[in-house]
Amino acid sequence: MIVDRTEDELRYALPCKWGLVDEDVLPAWVAETDYAWAPPIAAALSDAVARGLTGYPDFDEGGPLGVAYAGFARRQWGHEVDPSWVIPTSDVTAGVRLALDMLSAPGPVVMPIPGYPPQLSIAQITGRERVDLVVDPDAERAEIDLDQLDRLFAAGARTLLLTQPHNPWGRVFTRAELEGIRDVVRRHGARVVSDEIHAPLVLEGSPPHVPYLSVDGTADHAVAVVAASKAFNTQGLKCAQLVVPDPAANAALREVPMARNDSWSPLGVVAAITAYTACDDWLDALRARLSAQRDLLVTLLAEHLPEARMRPLEATYLAWVDLRAYGHDDPAAVALEHGRVRLTPGHDFHAGLPGHVRLNIATDPDRLTEIVRRMGKALT
Repeated sequence: MIVDRTEDELRYALPCKWGLVDEDVLPAWVAETDYAWAPPIAAALSDAVARGLTGYPDFDEGGPLGVAYAGFARRQWGHEVDPSWVIPTSDVTAGVRLALDMLSAPGPVVMPIPGYPPQLSIAQITGRERVDLVVDPDAERAEIDLDQLDRLFAAGARTLLLTQPHNPWGRVFTRAELEGIRDVVRRHGARVVSDEIHAPLVLEGSPPHVPYLSVDGTADHAVAVVAASKAFNTQGLKCAQLVVPDPAANAALREVPMARNDSWSPLGVVAAITAYTACDDWLDALRARLSAQRDLLVTLLAEHLPEARMRPLEATYLAWVDLRAYGHDDPAAVALEHGRVRLTPGHDFHAGLPGHVRLNIATDPDRLTEIVRRMGKALT
């Protein structure tokens, strides 16, 4: 059962999403849910804190966490993961940065655009150039253009930063699409870093998530970065995982100096293991709630913003909405000023793209209804 938190509870529990807005503003921006923790996670964390688990983590951690993730991957996606492939890190962006630093050859990083804002600068942070693979905002279906990807690799790019399911498109890539990406990558001897943090959040009626590493012929050139944090709302507990099947790459990441990868939390490990082993029923209920919220959003947009365009939301709780028909370059700013709703502006994901917003639907139905009602009043 999914339990909705009250606004007072949310302002304490989510100091970023709810604490950084005025009291008359409804937040639908940063990727956090408004739901209470799964009861097994709450119980496990309460017990761990009561027993004083606030020291440094086990820096050789991997055994229980790897076993827990392997079981989760098998049940959820039929993906067989060797627990020894799993390496803890603090969060997904840190894991992506670590993989680029240690495994990728010098050379540009291909970034599909729109892209997750914290990762738009990750190539530069690691001393590399970012080259954009831009998806046409008017395309019927957001896809990776394999011909364009081939040209970018031919011109010298060495790594593809793949986010799947994709944020903010809400796309689930099919096995055939991933096989096409694999073929281009292998042709150029390149690498893939696959951010799969939203993998547990595939919604009803959508294609299943296919882990990139479950595709034949990917283990020698790819790593995945995963976490329980987006599905189970444990972002602040800081525990993500790299999944690294290639023995040489795995050894390289395990042997890095502590200063490169030392900041995951033992409480995060507790939460992740519990999420992966004891919360399948709760996760099913979450996906059902989010699927209903997605369907409600479609109805609300038709009523309050009938000229809005939204691609089918296949995964995540983040809707990518095209509002160009309403004539505002920055509809998020208009919605905040005139509707007292905070959305994430589209230009955060795709510089120079007008008229788009990302809208977080992971709240209760009444609040989502009020969010869209306010957006409609502000923008029209």
